[in-house]
Amino acid sequence: MSVRRSALLASALLVSALAAAGTLAAGVLTAPAFAAAGPTTLPTGQFTLSANYTQFDAINSALVSKVGTAPVHTVMDNANLDRTALPSSFSVAGLSGGFRFDSGDNSDCKSYPQGITTSRDAVGTANSGNYDGHQLVVTSWYTDTACGGAQQRSRIILADWDATYPDKYRKILLVQPTGTAAAPDFKDIPIHAGGVSWYGDYLYVADTGHGMRVFDMRKILKTNTGGTADQIGHQTGSTYYAHNYAYALPQVGTITASTTSNAALAWSSISLDRVSKSIVMAEYTCPSGCEDYPNRPPRAIRFPFGPGATTFAASTTASEALQLPWYKLNGVASHNGRWWFNSSGDKKLYYWTPATGAATHAWVGGGESLSYWEDTANADLLWSLQETVGSRNVFAVKQATYGA
Repeated sequence: MSVRRSALLASALLVSALAAAGTLAAGVLTAPAFAAAGPTTLPTGQFTLSANYTQFDAINSALVSKVGTAPVHTVMDNANLDRTALPSSFSVAGLSGGFRFDSGDNSDCKSYPQGITTSRDAVGTANSGNYDGHQLVVTSWYTDTACGGAQQRSRIILADWDATYPDKYRKILLVQPTGTAAAPDFKDIPIHAGGVSWYGDYLYVADTGHGMRVFDMRKILKTNTGGTADQIGHQTGSTYYAHNYAYALPQVGTITASTTSNAALAWSSISLDRVSKSIVMAEYTCPSGCEDYPNRPPRAIRFPFGPGATTFAASTTASEALQLPWYKLNGVASHNGRWWFNSSGDKKLYYWTPATGAATHAWVGGGESLSYWEDTANADLLWSLQETVGSRNVFAVKQATYGA
């Protein structure tokens, strides 16, 4: 028997022993089970991005002149929904804290939270991770036409995560500019919004079959809350509706992905790596039998930002590309050479580095995206969330709990 197989067997026996001894609490392993295989590398030259940050400049300038903008601190001063504490029944190894949305958003079968990022992604650890005076947790959502219907729009939620502010959050509609500079308008963005990353002033939202849509957090539009819930865009004069939302965030650009491989990338989730100044993406795929998702091994790709910039160059080639052995991946995170992958279908959180290999940890059901929260004074965290109706928990765990 090889040394590697011996180590794997020993690890499996250890996990069995821990289970027998009652150390598997709330379905969460207190020690990792080591996977038999980890990712393998792919040629990075196969994957490229094309970036356009000025695509809607003329129309957006006209929209701003029509309705005006609200900075983030004003949006949060007018936050109108109350987040609540995590339920006492919620348990996951290394839990550090978190919250749950109010009863309406927690039980809404038309809208689903997907991506997560924070102001620590945007600005790092400086000034306690505050952006415009607020330490924020941002989640991306999609909304269906009905419970179980087709996707019709997407939004973000900004939630305060700072003891000096009330436990409030605010919804902002994501919109795509339309019309002309003389007659500016906007419409809904009907995407899955499976991942979101915030870097500097720019918010990147995953667009499954294409790449990412780019938004500028300095350009939040003030919209009219009147009208009916189905009204969107220009009405008369300077009146613009956004389904009764007080704020709308217009798209400023597009990041388009291309590949020379035999399968286009499926942008299921994204996350920021501040250490390497890059965004990483991962695909949700199935081994077989899926109708709405690819039936093939998934990939994870790293795309670096331009030197000294919080934007991508006009053309960017991947700096790392991995073929993954795990399926049904809803979340990805990377930091300082380490990778984490969340599989909601398997309720597993996979950890991998080239040096240590792969390890598997038990994880929550309904888990979605991941975001790394760097902290110079306290333990670094991994933030995540659950999309399950009735159990929409947004939570942080100590990242050291989920290593080799």
